[in-house]
Amino acid sequence: MTYKTRVDGRAFDETRPITAKVGVIKNAEGSAMFKIGQTTAYAAVYGPRELHPKFLQNPNTGLLRCNYNMMPFSGHGERVRPGQNRRAKEISMVTENALAPALDLKDYPNTVVDVFIELPQTDAGTRCAGICAASLALADAGFEMKDLVSSVAVGRVDERILADLNYDEEAYQCEKGVADIPVAMFPNTGEITLLQMDGDLSRQELQEALKLAKKVCQKIYEVQKQALKEKFLGESE
Repeated sequence: MTYKTRVDGRAFDETRPITAKVGVIKNAEGSAMFKIGQTTAYAAVYGPRELHPKFLQNPNTGLLRCNYNMMPFSGHGERVRPGQNRRAKEISMVTENALAPALDLKDYPNTVVDVFIELPQTDAGTRCAGICAASLALADAGFEMKDLVSSVAVGRVDERILADLNYDEEAYQCEKGVADIPVAMFPNTGEITLLQMDGDLSRQELQEALKLAKKVCQKIYEVQKQALKEKFLGESE
């Protein structure tokens, strides 16, 4: 076992510092900022509004549409090319799938609810930060939700199961390799709405990682709830 101490000194089950705030973007129906370590995501919600082109409309329900975007100078390595690339489109789709089970848009037929997620600074865990921010923004917009959606990337570095891998850990060179597992769930029921995996894990390692994800998502959920409370308690004073 070569990975005995995390590169940033955290405990194996510890996340990077987390902050969250809602109501951060003027003129959006709902908005939020979610920061975990050096990864920062902003989400803004617009709608429900009439969906165009009309052949995409559903007379029985509204549609959730997400747009994920890393800004050109947001991350490690080379400059990100502006506009949606294949990875951004894939993350936009999985974000929609992770959030959709929390929403009931049947009261808004033929409409679309757009969620725009922008990341000005990144250090791994971007899709999970985006999901956390988008969930808060939807709640801030006043949509009825089954639950908030909390999300974190867990994984394995060498033989260690870790919470919230950073960029250096994702790129860590070791004999057994690195596995990265983005997870999103309803914190109150444990229902998983997103599960992806990059790398190889045994069944036992996967079970251990999911158990850790559930524990960490509970902590993230408390941060999300506090952000909503701070806004709405402040408005009532």
